[in-house]
Amino acid sequence: MNNAYKSDLLLVLVTLLASISWMFSKEAVLQMPPLLFMSIRFFLAGLLLSCVSYNALGKLAGCAWLHSVRVGLVFGFAMCFWVTGLAKASHVGEAAFLASLGVVMVPIIGRVLFKEAIPPSTWFALPVALIGLGFLSLSEPMDHALKAETSHILLLASAAFFALYFNMNARVTNIQSFVRENGEGSKASKIPVLALTTIVLATTGVITGIASAILEPWQPTFTNIQAELVGWIVLSATIGTALRFLVQTYAQSLTANSHSVVIMVLEPLWTTLIAMVWFSESMNGSQLVGCLLILLSLVINRLKAITQLMRIR
Repeated sequence: MNNAYKSDLLLVLVTLLASISWMFSKEAVLQMPPLLFMSIRFFLAGLLLSCVSYNALGKLAGCAWLHSVRVGLVFGFAMCFWVTGLAKASHVGEAAFLASLGVVMVPIIGRVLFKEAIPPSTWFALPVALIGLGFLSLSEPMDHALKAETSHILLLASAAFFALYFNMNARVTNIQSFVRENGEGSKASKIPVLALTTIVLATTGVITGIASAILEPWQPTFTNIQAELVGWIVLSATIGTALRFLVQTYAQSLTANSHSVVIMVLEPLWTTLIAMVWFSESMNGSQLVGCLLILLSLVINRLKAITQLMRIR
C-alpha cells in the first residue's frame, strides 16, 4: 500500500477517534465541571506526548517555544468555549456541525489578520453555512421561530478560535520568510509538529485550568469522584487526544495536506451517527436540513482540494 492510501486510511481513523472523543467528553462533563475536565484531559495528553517528543522539545529555541505557547493560548481559548458549549448542548451531533464551521472561517480569519486572499469557494460556502445555521436555530417546526441558544453561541465562538488556531498553526509548522530590521531577508525554520502539539496541549491544560479555578468549584468532583468518571477522563486523554494527534501527525507526514483537509470533513458526520447510537439522539427536520447544509458548505469550501484528490485517484 502506497503512502497516499495509508494516509487516507489513517485520517479516516483520526476522524473516528475525534468523533468518539465527543462521546467521552460529553459523558465526562455530565459528571464534573467542563473546564476542569479539559484541564485534566490536556495535562495528561501533554504528559503522554512529552514522553515521545522530549528530544524535539529539548532542541527547540526560545523563540520556537514562544510561538508554540501563543498557538496553545489560542487553542486553549477555543477549547474553553467548545467544552462549555458541549456541556450546555442538548444534541451532540448538532454541536459537532456547529464547531466544524471553523473550517469555513479559516480563510476569512486569514484575510482579516494575515492579509491572505480568500478563495472564491469560500464566498459560495459562507451563505450555505449561514442558511444551515438558520435551520439549526429554528425551534419547534410548528412556529418556525428563530432561537439563538447559549450552546450555539459558545460553539460558534469556539469555531472562530479554531479558525485562528488553524491559521497560526500553519505558520509555525512551515518555513517562513521575513525581513529583519536591518533590511536583510531571512527565514524561520518550521517547528517540529510533535513538539508543537505537545506544547499546545500542555498550554491548553494551563488555560482551561486557570479558567476552571476562577469559574468552577473543584471540591465536589474530588470528594465524590467515581471510577466511571476516571475512565472517561483517561479515555479522553489517551484515545481522544494523545493517540488522535499522534496518528494525525504521522498521517499528514505521508502525503499532501489537501487529503487531510477533505477527509477531516467526515468528523461531524461520524459524530452525529455515533451519537445516534450512543445517546439515542434523533434529529427533527430543521436540524437535519441545517446539518446537511453545513456539511455541504464544508465540501464547497474544500471543492478545489476534492477535485485535486479525484485527479490523483
